[in-house]
Amino acid sequence: MNRQRAQSGREHRGRRGKPSPVGLRIIGGRFRGRKLAYSGDRRVRPMKDRIREAVFNLIGPDVVGKHAIDLFAGTGALALEALSRGAARATLIEQHRPTVRLAMANVRALGVESLCRLVEGDVFVWHRRGPPLGPTPWLVFCSPPYDFYTHRLDDMLQLLGGLIASAPAESVFVVEADRRFDWSCLPHPDRWDVRSYRRAWIGIYRKGHEHATNNS
Repeated sequence: MNRQRAQSGREHRGRRGKPSPVGLRIIGGRFRGRKLAYSGDRRVRPMKDRIREAVFNLIGPDVVGKHAIDLFAGTGALALEALSRGAARATLIEQHRPTVRLAMANVRALGVESLCRLVEGDVFVWHRRGPPLGPTPWLVFCSPPYDFYTHRLDDMLQLLGGLIASAPAESVFVVEADRRFDWSCLPHPDRWDVRSYRRAWIGIYRKGHEHATNNS
């Protein structure tokens, strides 16, 4: 596990200019301050600590009792932060096998194996199979590679649109993108709270009872 502290989200580099592991930690809740393993692989791109803190400040008590669903889980930091702050359980989906092992190590380090389901596979295939997620309101995190919003835009819109349509009332969606993404493409575009954090843009959507459908 990396012992260095993250410095304002900047990437550490070794003597030869190669990325070295960046420290990740739980920001708040019962696991506050606990460190998470991260290999430094730039393809994983964990959400910066300061942005994660801002996101959970915006969500506030809405996290409590939710089923956290991390669509592009990476290290699992978002789902584990949610569990730390009172989420009831979590589902993590990740395709990259070494990163799956890393996420599982983080789950075990916090002792929350009984609360987590880790799915190894393509999130788009996972969604098309219609996984039974249950009636507990969801807290959905969508923090994919930014290029997915250009190279796989149709897949991204089908994924988010389908989940929003089937989510129980009182579900919350947190989507991270960059400036290239057109937020008006999402369902109920006037209901998204979109904020800029320099290169990252965060959109939060809360599903009310008027937009709910039966979900069993």
